[in-house]
Amino acid sequence: MDRASRPRILVVDDLMDVADSEGELLTLVGFDVHVCYDGPSALVVAAEFRPDVCLLDFTMPEMDGDELAARLRTQAGGRPMLLVAVTALDGDEYRRRIEEAGFHLHLVKPVSPHNLLRVVDELWQLMHAAQPMVHDKPSNE
Repeated sequence: MDRASRPRILVVDDLMDVADSEGELLTLVGFDVHVCYDGPSALVVAAEFRPDVCLLDFTMPEMDGDELAARLRTQAGGRPMLLVAVTALDGDEYRRRIEEAGFHLHLVKPVSPHNLLRVVDELWQLMHAAQPMVHDKPSNE
């Protein structure tokens, strides 16, 4: 996978072991990954990194995943970005909050490495396929 075609993935989880293991797995298979452990630092990183996919824990100190998702979306200024809630919470209230926050997908922890890779790859392929094709202007030869 060449660098231009690799999705940039932002992993945010206050449980460092979870964030680091997800980040390492995604890096090993060729994705361009940044890992953060809280919402405020994720916003700083995302401003420069410009992620295509964000895997966000939903319950974190300082800033919950729904607030972080809204801020990341605003910061992206309309640029396409896929948001995935990764949380141990699966009750009706949390599913409603995740849906209202505009997440594209909700994964319930623990997420198997195989499922994480499958989901990220499928989301990237869908996002990439949805992008309009850009063709070079024909030359006047």
